[in-house]
Amino acid sequence: MTHRARYKEPEDFLGSSADVPGREAIPGRGECLEFLGMTLAACAFALFVVRPEVSEALVHTLAAGTAGLVP
Repeated sequence: MTHRARYKEPEDFLGSSADVPGREAIPGRGECLEFLGMTLAACAFALFVVRPEVSEALVHTLAAGTAGLVP
């Protein structure tokens, strides 16, 4: 009688815990970071609506910084 060997995957997962489907590395952290990011985006949008000169100053600053890099 012939016995066929099967490849058996190890029970331990060698990747990070974030790579395991259905399991977060740190539970609840993703929602907190998403909330902080959305808050930052909303505040930036409100700032640009209330004070349009801020966007002009930002563009000027970025352009001046970029022009300084050119030899």
